Amino acid sequence: MLRYLTAGESHGEAIIGILEGAPAQLPLAPDDINEHLARRWLGYGRGGRSKIENDKVHIYSGVRFEETLGSPIAVRIDNGAYEKDKAGWPEKMAIEGDPPEDMETVTMPRPGHADLAGKQKYEHDDMRPVIDRSSARETAMRVACCSIARRLLNEFGIEVGSHVVRIGDVGFDEPEEWVDRRNALIEEGGGASAIYEAADESATRMLDDEMTERCVEHIDQTKKERDSLGGAYEVVVTGVPPGLGSYVHWDRRLDGQLVQAICSIQAQKAAEVGDGFYNARRPGSQVHDPIEPREDGQRAYPRRTNHAGGTEGGTSTGMPLVVRGYMKPIPTLIKPLDSVDTATGEPQPTRYERSDITSVPAASTVAEATVAYTVANEFLRKYGGDSVPEIRRHVEADRTAHAETARDEDATEE
Repeated sequence: MLRYLTAGESHGEAIIGILEGAPAQLPLAPDDINEHLARRWLGYGRGGRSKIENDKVHIYSGVRFEETLGSPIAVRIDNGAYEKDKAGWPEKMAIEGDPPEDMETVTMPRPGHADLAGKQKYEHDDMRPVIDRSSARETAMRVACCSIARRLLNEFGIEVGSHVVRIGDVGFDEPEEWVDRRNALIEEGGGASAIYEAADESATRMLDDEMTERCVEHIDQTKKERDSLGGAYEVVVTGVPPGLGSYVHWDRRLDGQLVQAICSIQAQKAAEVGDGFYNARRPGSQVHDPIEPREDGQRAYPRRTNHAGGTEGGTSTGMPLVVRGYMKPIPTLIKPLDSVDTATGEPQPTRYERSDITSVPAASTVAEATVAYTVANEFLRKYGGDSVPEIRRHVEADRTAHAETARDEDATEE
């Protein structure tokens, strides 16, 4: 099984990650990771940090001649802001020495941020450590570690893609408004990668040009109003074999793991598998996906629709996995909100910290990574081995066995 750990602060020298459990002989080069690190900066409405960060991963162990060894993979991403930030944060977050004599402590929590909750939990006098570790900067390392899991999935024809469906007031209202467009991309491109490649061409990572233009105008207007915007996005995984996850134990249910993967990302407040929220208000006849005859030699029984999002009973069905995330507006606003100075107990407006107007497009790329990690772990639980060739033998044996079973069933029916 895979497991990763991230370390580092937003204004520290670097962020660090270690991934263990990656099988040996997996082709892996820094560019396999850097591609998705670059995509994390996509999207109209980003703030100033995007101008001072140029994320490139440094692989320190676990890889030799662009192939994994089976040992832990250690990676590092340098923080460009460490050298270029004009606010003096690197000195205020220094590893050694004493605090600068003129250092101002942060005692004004922002509503909606981890500032106050983190201060109360860890009893900090200064909220700066909370701000730095709870920052979405951490997601850069998550993308790096999870991109290795994604590389493993690609070896077995499993692809992950995403697109934005709403930013603030502008977006699609129901899945039917975008599903045909999404499915056409999958069919034309052969997998979910076609979705993210098309979405990356949009300033807001949407699959509709008119909607993109409207979102850009909405973001511009929101910036003038000194406010911020949240939104929603969809992650799709194709090539998933049936049988990942399980109905047997609560913590093995694939639905629950996918939702947890989305909601583990900073500022994500809700998630749904398939048409979850929409299905809650529809009758069963419009929700459940009719099962169709299995094609020759195929293990999975196709569904006529995919409202369930590729899972039934917490287990993958062989249909594309679909999970959507819902991001709240960024809590750092140009326009101050009411707060309380924890040093004096007096009410005061919040202070401004550098921020985006919206980062929903970026969140969608981070969600791709966390979903890929979740699916890769369940894939390894079912087909695992110490090396990619061994896993491939397990996958092929499974396919052969089920193809023979399908042929026997067909012969019996005849």
